[in-house]
Amino acid sequence: MPFAPARNTRVHYDIDGEGPGLVLVHGAGGDSEKVFGNVVPHFAAEHTVIRPEFSGSGRTEDGEGGGEGGGERDGESEELSVDLIAEQITAAIRDAALDGPVDLLGFSLGAVGAAAVAAAHPELVRRLVLVAGWAHSSGPRDRYYFETWRRLLATDRESLKRFSALTGFSAGALDRFGHEGLAQSLADAWPPPGIGRQIELCGQVDIRPLLPSITAPTLVIGFGEDAMIPVEGSRQLHAAIAGSRLVEVPGEGHMDWFADPSGVVELTREFLDDRQH
Repeated sequence: MPFAPARNTRVHYDIDGEGPGLVLVHGAGGDSEKVFGNVVPHFAAEHTVIRPEFSGSGRTEDGEGGGEGGGERDGESEELSVDLIAEQITAAIRDAALDGPVDLLGFSLGAVGAAAVAAAHPELVRRLVLVAGWAHSSGPRDRYYFETWRRLLATDRESLKRFSALTGFSAGALDRFGHEGLAQSLADAWPPPGIGRQIELCGQVDIRPLLPSITAPTLVIGFGEDAMIPVEGSRQLHAAIAGSRLVEVPGEGHMDWFADPSGVVELTREFLDDRQH
């Protein structure tokens, strides 16, 4: 399994398929498989699909032998920041040694990191797709939301799971899960041990100074019923990235597309193939 060094971390990434590079970056509490496991088959026939895992998720290691999955901060682990996530994504791209710039898709906190990569390294990014991302967490609602997440993590992980489901999925998606499906979700091993660092970062995000530097053609996808990262976050990104295109998907929550990624896949495929954009 490939690892790429970045600062004091070893970044794990999955690589599948063959062809031009497509990099997929997960969000807080996710990993390469949970978020993109059922997305890869849609692209691997014509792309080399790279899925890096940033600190706190998957098999990425922090510190000097600091354990898999980032773990909780232990003195060797660096505080998580947008800069660190961007460096970890960049390290995976360069380690994969692809021919030419890549297409880069980030989801949620991964969209924040992907935008930072595109701003800092325009030579690495051919096209940029930002799914359910946001530009800053300075507003009262966002501060309140991520503080609630942090408090639930510290006091009651089952309530954290319930809160994340209620805000992460639309009402329709939750009803489609049914009583049994929702009960099974409580038995899942989630959240990962390193999610605390990711939640802290979510509450501190502010990439507004970086966005005007993005020159790659950009597609911004927001979800109309997203109660976790409201669609206003996607509107912020669109307004700040020159020439970007915004698509708002009505009736969808933050994570509804996990069950059926075909809508996001179709929008992404059309954008990547649109040579006239």
